[in-house]
Amino acid sequence: MKPTASHFGPHHSSQPLALPTRRFVLSGAAGAGLVAGGVGLWGAAQAHAATPKRGGHYRVGIHEGNSSDSLDPRLTNGVCMIQLNHTIRNYLTEIAADNTVVPELAESWDVSDDATTWVFNIRRAVEFHNGKTLTARDVVDSLKYHLQEGSQSPGKPLLDGVVSIAEDGENRVRIVLSEGNADLPYILTDYHFVILPSDGGGGLDTSGVGTGPYVLKSFKPGQSMEMERNPNYFKSDRAHFDAVTFLVLNDSNARTSALLTGEIDVDSQVDAKTLGFLQRDKRVVVDNVPSGAHCTIPMHVTQAPFDDPDVRLALKYAIDRQDIVDKVMGGAAALGNDHPIGPSMPYYTDIEQRSYDPDKARFHLKKAGRQDLSITLAASDAAFPGALDMATLFQASAKAAGIDITLARKPADGYWSEVWLKEPFCVASWGARPTPHVMFSLGYKGGSEWNESKWDNPTFNTLLGQAKSELDDQKRGALYAEMMGLCRDDGGTIVPFFTNRVSTRGKHVQHPEQISGNWQLDGARSAERWWFA
Repeated sequence: MKPTASHFGPHHSSQPLALPTRRFVLSGAAGAGLVAGGVGLWGAAQAHAATPKRGGHYRVGIHEGNSSDSLDPRLTNGVCMIQLNHTIRNYLTEIAADNTVVPELAESWDVSDDATTWVFNIRRAVEFHNGKTLTARDVVDSLKYHLQEGSQSPGKPLLDGVVSIAEDGENRVRIVLSEGNADLPYILTDYHFVILPSDGGGGLDTSGVGTGPYVLKSFKPGQSMEMERNPNYFKSDRAHFDAVTFLVLNDSNARTSALLTGEIDVDSQVDAKTLGFLQRDKRVVVDNVPSGAHCTIPMHVTQAPFDDPDVRLALKYAIDRQDIVDKVMGGAAALGNDHPIGPSMPYYTDIEQRSYDPDKARFHLKKAGRQDLSITLAASDAAFPGALDMATLFQASAKAAGIDITLARKPADGYWSEVWLKEPFCVASWGARPTPHVMFSLGYKGGSEWNESKWDNPTFNTLLGQAKSELDDQKRGALYAEMMGLCRDDGGTIVPFFTNRVSTRGKHVQHPEQISGNWQLDGARSAERWWFA
């Protein structure tokens, strides 16, 4: 199974717990202890942009829409439905345009010093589209929905370690964890965790009713979604369009044509091969935004020759990342540095960039006694568009370092089930994760199901455990920086680049100066945050 952008139990307590509390918002790599509530933060990002204008019908050409798409949040999958969830619904917390986490339906939160008990203070006077007032019960039942017995929700593992989720008064929700987790506000932004109306008995209305900026009027899976502005939206400085339409166009060329002919206002994703052409077209604007999504080339460190750290280093020096970014990604990517934390992610630390160096590659091969290294690299464009081209460039750059790479072209069908995690040297890709802890836990922690290189470093595992409950952002950032260095210098994964979110819009479409890269189209919130000139 492909590691898509988000492949990440519950009881009752009615008595308040006396907590040593710290009310705060995690703010990127150096969060300051502050309370973030009200709608002022949402307006702040627009301070340097033109004043938003209300009105108009916003039409988005969207990809990854399917006839099997469902409004049930446990079944949300693919870009189209992720965008829809963020357009008609809300979450407890939100990833802001600067990629930090801020309150949404929660107006603030308190956390115990050991990060095991969290109390979220729920906004008052927020209405669902059906007129029902939001309460703590709606929040509790919406989160527990993913934890029900037999639930197959991809969000369920993200809530692993939850002991209880309970109302603590009409507008407070208490979440107790079996061990501290400082990431919880970020985790609650996961696209499955929308807040829906409860029926009071543990059931939810999954018909499309939400508290979001737009009210769903028509839902045709795999075809289109029609929405109208929510007149009672609690963010008074958002939702500028009168109406929004998502038109499912899975073919990139079809979306480009629709944009250039005026059939749509925005194309959700641009193919790197057409990027140069669109950048020269004066009718459109290209948004090229860094993200945490990235390409990987894992090496199984449990078998030769990849069990030798010098062989791993030789291969890391033998790949020309800049050449790949320029020729395969058309510049729409950021250089990787053999760890999975991208420049747009919280707690990112700028450690020394590893560059292409055939001489250093030969040095490490000599240390390993492998001057005649010959290996096979499995690849398919199923990993990502351009994966085979990247593998070919790697083959050429490695040859200059004395490494013979044989390229094994694999069929797209079955690549994620038959090649990834099975072949000792292959090409893969990962979607963005909200925090380093989530990414490290999924792909680098010893024993993790998706640890694609089978790397198991005791020091790394210990640091990961320490960072999980560390609420001091400076200390936490230092732990993550050390872990990034361990991945880069000892880990079994080559990270050539981080993929940018590249979309196009007509020149009449405006947005704030800074937009988020955690999902396509400003963190899947373009309908809420953008406007027409």
